[in-house]
Amino acid sequence: MKKQKELLIASLIVGLFSILYIDFYVENFKFSFAAVVFPILVFMNDEFNPITFGITSGISLVLIRGILSQAFQGILVETFLYSLPEYGFYMIYGFILYIVKKNFEPITQNSMIFICFIGDLLSNIVEMYIRVGNDLFATGFDIINTFALVAIIRAGLVWLIIFAYRYNKLLIVREEHDKRYRNLLQLISQLKSETYLMEKNMSYIEIVMSNAYKLFNDIEEYKNRDAWAKQALEIAKDIHEIKKEYGLVVAGIEEIMEDRLDHVGMYLDEMITILNKSLQREIKNQNKNISIKFDIGENFYTKKHYYIISILRNIIMNAIDSIESDGNINISHFVKTHQHIFIISDDGCGISKKDLPHIFSHGYSTKIDYSIGQINRGLGLSIVKNILEESLKGGIEVESQLGFGSTFTICIPVKELESDD
Repeated sequence: MKKQKELLIASLIVGLFSILYIDFYVENFKFSFAAVVFPILVFMNDEFNPITFGITSGISLVLIRGILSQAFQGILVETFLYSLPEYGFYMIYGFILYIVKKNFEPITQNSMIFICFIGDLLSNIVEMYIRVGNDLFATGFDIINTFALVAIIRAGLVWLIIFAYRYNKLLIVREEHDKRYRNLLQLISQLKSETYLMEKNMSYIEIVMSNAYKLFNDIEEYKNRDAWAKQALEIAKDIHEIKKEYGLVVAGIEEIMEDRLDHVGMYLDEMITILNKSLQREIKNQNKNISIKFDIGENFYTKKHYYIISILRNIIMNAIDSIESDGNINISHFVKTHQHIFIISDDGCGISKKDLPHIFSHGYSTKIDYSIGQINRGLGLSIVKNILEESLKGGIEVESQLGFGSTFTICIPVKELESDD
């Protein structure tokens, strides 16, 4: 529904810009600025189907010109008839852009000047042929040469506008990144002090554990019985103090996060770009040859981007770890029955049947470095499940076969991700 709305708005923009035109010496043939706007909107909206956009833009152009003619000149029917061949212009242009997008993706800014030249030229020739038939070639190639000149000018304008748009967008993104980087530095500096308190409490916990173990030995050996109650009370008091300290730390971290983290949202493609860069670095660090492919179904906007990035990163990192050297990881997204669906699949080592029921358990892990005896924290999938169920009202399922890889399916209600909360 959202895509259709964006397509209709873009088509309306094309129709409105068709009012800006220069008359050609062939009656009712016009060179309009809409032919510049049309390919720019296709370039900027990758999810648009150019053929569909060409059809809706042609309809928009005919309707807007007809309505304005009726309002100011009272010649509705004539304007409709005169504008119909121009409808063919956008049909052909859309078809050309569709063929190019299908076979030569990604379309770069520089290639657009050649694509627009060919599209503009051929579309004008077809429109003129619809209007005058074989008379198009009656004067040799004079008309074709004029069309070529117009196509060069409009293609150049397309390139300049895209360049200006991307340059301006780059400046905005850079400014936003600088702001977030400064914000992040302040956040880290404040978190450092909270981390210091947590580290300080670790030594306190060690003392309490030692006292508890001493009491256990005394009870087991039936020694110092008169001191048991006092020792137990001291241990309880110490634990209470530690709890209070950690309560303050948690409150401090929550306050920092609330104050310092901006609540500006992100589009899914921005999240994927950030995520992909960190994943590629990890793959390089592990000296693996892993291909990661993303297929975005709907480029939605959300203020809960931290959750999405955390969820996807945890699962994909597990997939990277599960692949010994060479492999593939595919991440797809689509919307179905008011749910955002993410599917993450890999061709790694897979998960055994006995481990599968426990992978979301807190602290459970199958990843052990036997050379140093260190076990993975086992928090990744546990955190993923908690975030999904408690913060996003979603869920996660997994299918896996030992030796053949794993597939995780995540479902999150649309209203949870796209709400303004």
